[in-house]
Amino acid sequence: MQSAYQHLPEADAGNPSGRPAGNGWMVTFVDLVSLMLTFFVMLFAMSNVTADRWGNLVEAMAHQLNPSRETTQPLKSDTQGIGQKQEFNAINLDYLAEILQRDLPTNPELDGVVVRRLDDRLAVSLPGDLAFAPGSARFAKAGRAALGLLGSSLSKIDNRIEVYGHTDPSPRRAGPYASNWELSLDRALAVAAEMRRVGYRREIAAYGLGDSRYADLSTALPEVERLMLARRVDIIIRPTVGEP
Repeated sequence: MQSAYQHLPEADAGNPSGRPAGNGWMVTFVDLVSLMLTFFVMLFAMSNVTADRWGNLVEAMAHQLNPSRETTQPLKSDTQGIGQKQEFNAINLDYLAEILQRDLPTNPELDGVVVRRLDDRLAVSLPGDLAFAPGSARFAKAGRAALGLLGSSLSKIDNRIEVYGHTDPSPRRAGPYASNWELSLDRALAVAAEMRRVGYRREIAAYGLGDSRYADLSTALPEVERLMLARRVDIIIRPTVGEP
């Protein structure tokens, strides 16, 4: 490093030392500061400083030198806030079927409700004669109570749910519905809406099948019982998570 002495004017006859009178201490001070700066630069070059530690050091020094300076801190993101993806899990169908079948005998309001564990789904069958007034999609008192109990249980799960309305093959002779298909669809929509009302928070697909599945019922059943079972609404629970 070039010495600060080399930048001073040469001595004249009145000042044989070659330094300005009364200011000689400044030369020594400048050289000392230059050497200290060089020393700290070398230390910094040989050290392994992380960005976080360096930032903390700068922040601490800035606070000490200028304590009135305002600083801002970024807000911590809310893990449940906007832009955060929430993970949901579908409940195991075997476990859910066990719970529902255990609770059915203890609730008179659910008398007649049938829970069936099928290959890829769980079916909860609600008898139409229990849930609705004859030939109507208006809930009977017992039907609304049964759906209230079922809905409170199913509102705690995130599985995909579908609702299928069924009717017997008897032709429609009176009432507001021109066909069994329209009646079955309206009942399925009513059940889906009631389940959403009591707490299920995901989309529910509703379908009307009319009497198209009547032939699937066992012919070994008495005809009266077979017709009664045909007039049902099936709540189908899938093993996957439903749409939000």
